[in-house]
Amino acid sequence: MKLPLQITFRDLESSPWITDHISRRAEKLDQFSDRIISCRVAVEAPDHHTHRGGKRCHVRIDLKAPGVELVSNLTPPELLKGDLHAVIDAAFADMERQLEDYTRRIRLDVKRHEPTPHARVAKIFWDRGFGFLETSDGREIYFHANSVLRGKWDQLEVGMEVRFAEEDGDKGPQASTVDVVGRARKLQPTAAEEGERPSFV
Repeated sequence: MKLPLQITFRDLESSPWITDHISRRAEKLDQFSDRIISCRVAVEAPDHHTHRGGKRCHVRIDLKAPGVELVSNLTPPELLKGDLHAVIDAAFADMERQLEDYTRRIRLDVKRHEPTPHARVAKIFWDRGFGFLETSDGREIYFHANSVLRGKWDQLEVGMEVRFAEEDGDKGPQASTVDVVGRARKLQPTAAEEGERPSFV
């Protein structure tokens, strides 16, 4: 892991192979999230030996990330008296699933709070059914007539303010949706307005 890993053994002697295996599994957690603050792993044999002579092993993982503490402490019953290697793998597999869920929630939350980008209609090609938006940072975004919401393609004007959702197209950035939010701002006529504007008569 990028950050220090803390491994604790309780009622069980530590061994290099256990420590090494935990370290390798912990390193893989970085693939699921780059927001990990700390990770503590406790390996224990709480009730020492069973009546059959084998040790019941348990692994607990405590992981901290911004705004959350994730805990994996559920060992499948069939592994309680099994190979410690398998018990460790099961605990980390559960933590990986929790990290995936956490990462999805974070991305959704960020997306929900992202401001919807605005742009101006820069060019309209009426006869070919597409146009271009100009963003506040000067980029040109292609859009098709079918991307304009609420059937307002025929009402577009050069200079009009719109909200849009951007995606990658075959030939570069394009708007998957275009939503009119303002009236047209007067711009100098350009070759952008090729083709005849639809008549409302």
